[in-house]
Amino acid sequence: MFTFKAFKAAEEPELCQMYAEGHVQVLRDYGITNITSNNQEWTKLDVVYCVVAYDEHGEMVGGIRVQKADGKNMLPVERAVGFMDPRIHEIVGAYVSAGVGELCALWNSKKVAGVGLSMLLTRAGISIASQVGINIMVGICADYTLKMFTKVGFVVDGSLGSSGEFVYPNENYIARVLGILNARNLETAEEEDRERMLSLRSEPNQIHMETGPKGPFQVNYQLLMTLTP
Repeated sequence: MFTFKAFKAAEEPELCQMYAEGHVQVLRDYGITNITSNNQEWTKLDVVYCVVAYDEHGEMVGGIRVQKADGKNMLPVERAVGFMDPRIHEIVGAYVSAGVGELCALWNSKKVAGVGLSMLLTRAGISIASQVGINIMVGICADYTLKMFTKVGFVVDGSLGSSGEFVYPNENYIARVLGILNARNLETAEEEDRERMLSLRSEPNQIHMETGPKGPFQVNYQLLMTLTP
């Protein structure tokens, strides 16, 4: 069984440190050292929320972050591609009042590679958005995760970069800026993914049997956050 836990970053510094260390290790494993979201600033922001995955031994083996735009701090996608195409700032700025946020910094350790946690963390991250007033979501992904992100409803924004493409984080990768126009009804997601995300939204704490590439496994979702005003 895996356990997924959601929390506000600024209220859980120790969990944030574990998250950051796990993410850095995964990036190193793949020879990536210049991810712009790979810093510690997010741990102190009042608009960042995380979902982390624990294995049956209580070891953190994955995570994903959600950052809500506040008009003061740039979203990670703005830091990543803003110098290549400043229009990303205009796009984010236009939706701040409507509640826009970013899904970012997805990782899972090599020991659980191929289990299917990345998809489940992505669904969980989108599902907690409603708890913090995020109605529109953006993101950035590489080619090898594009199919997964389109399944949950993200669409490539072809107006940015070169038909939506950017050379990022280095010359070995092509990244695409993504957007979900409506993070509430998730109309662009595939039906199975949409149903699971809506289920996690209506019942954030639940135990569910999930099926991944290596077979079925149980997940104890603890996604309901007690947020201080």
